[in-house]
Amino acid sequence: MRQRTRKLFGTVLLVAWVAFYALLVMAIMHNAVRRFGPVGEPVFYALAGIAWIPVAMLVIWWMAKPDPDDETA
Repeated sequence: MRQRTRKLFGTVLLVAWVAFYALLVMAIMHNAVRRFGPVGEPVFYALAGIAWIPVAMLVIWWMAKPDPDDETA
């Protein structure tokens, strides 16, 4: 697969992942808001705000791989 195609698929995948992840975090927090309390809520959102990054890093790493026939890499 050429890099240009990987970037197209990766972009769509990243947008879908972030939308799904945001909805998942909101659903979790909606159901657990009373258990976390006023101190746990910002901690949860801080951790949840960072937790999507490893998946995005893997997708971006995959998108940035050079083409097999690319001589500049």
